[in-house]
Amino acid sequence: MEDCEKEGVEIEIKYSGYIKRQEKQIEHTSRQEHRKLPIHLDYGSIETLSMEAREKLNQVKPLTIGQATRIGGVNPADINALLFYLETASRLTTAQQSS
Repeated sequence: MEDCEKEGVEIEIKYSGYIKRQEKQIEHTSRQEHRKLPIHLDYGSIETLSMEAREKLNQVKPLTIGQATRIGGVNPADINALLFYLETASRLTTAQQSS
């Protein structure tokens, strides 16, 4: 095996876990693409979003996660934070309604 091939295989093995995790995140986000966002959501209050994402999301007021992903300055980590926030808020609302 040539050195280049050997190095390529080593890199692939070394980063395979990271790549799989990224692929799962991409798959999860794409399944959420049509998820609606609350119209009056105050993105400024979501502390896990970057400051730039808070500003951009409050300006644009996207209707879906898919629209939010296409806003310049909103990165994949921000989308994951937004999805986590929405899921947590949804669970809290469900728990309060069942009490």
